[in-house]
Amino acid sequence: MLTDMSTGRPGTPDTPATAPAAPARRTHDDAPDTAALFARMAELEGGPERDAVRDELVTAWLPMAHRIAGRFRDRGESVEDLRQVAALGLVKAIDRFDPSRGAFESYAVPTITGEVKRHFRDRMWALRVPRRVQELRNRVRVARRDLTQNPGSPEPSAADIAAHTGLTEEEVAAGMEALESFSTLSLDAELSSGDDGYSLADTLGATDSSYDVVVDREAAKEGLRRLPERERAILYMRFFEDMTQSRIADKLGISQMHVSRLISRSCARVRDEVLGQQRPGGRGTL
Repeated sequence: MLTDMSTGRPGTPDTPATAPAAPARRTHDDAPDTAALFARMAELEGGPERDAVRDELVTAWLPMAHRIAGRFRDRGESVEDLRQVAALGLVKAIDRFDPSRGAFESYAVPTITGEVKRHFRDRMWALRVPRRVQELRNRVRVARRDLTQNPGSPEPSAADIAAHTGLTEEEVAAGMEALESFSTLSLDAELSSGDDGYSLADTLGATDSSYDVVVDREAAKEGLRRLPERERAILYMRFFEDMTQSRIADKLGISQMHVSRLISRSCARVRDEVLGQQRPGGRGTL
């Protein structure tokens, strides 16, 4: 005997014993089923109603954003700040998501994770480091973790990390140096806890007074070039060959007093030119 199934309802004797389709399995408990909300938001124009649906989606998916932020704890940034960055990434993901392209979670997770990583890359370095060096740092950090994950594993060498990552040893060295450069160290930081304690500033060199000599020498060059040849020769013999005034006088066949006056007046002339106070009277030979 044929049975009319056209009016059958679930739960009635004439309903076929077919199990209802199981809902799509979600990866995490914080991944709600919001397909209907996304479809509705896609149909709405900008306005209060669309904003309300968008806020509802943000509220529904915020626990997932907080979970992703938690992966980056203990890296020098507060969890609250990380959650705010992740929430910003969530809003961007919701605004850019196309419901026809698949599940929202598969799009949102890399979007939020990328936002948090950009936060560390752009905001957390005390000094601005080239992106290439930051990427080397990350690759070296991951390689060190992989090579030491087994108990008793020795600390990998630069050659081990290079072989594991495909980097050169020079690149590994740059990445390892960057591992220790994420934050700056105060110049007042104590480097020794003993009685002879000293700070980082104590290990730095003092100002070299020779810099002033270099500046003065360069400033005096032009004035020296303008001196007559005999005066330049006298200054050279006195200050570069360390000859006494008596020896210079004997060599040139003039008196020691004349040599003394020439040296004094030549130095004064060069000094005045350097200071921009050229004395009147020209540049005749003394």
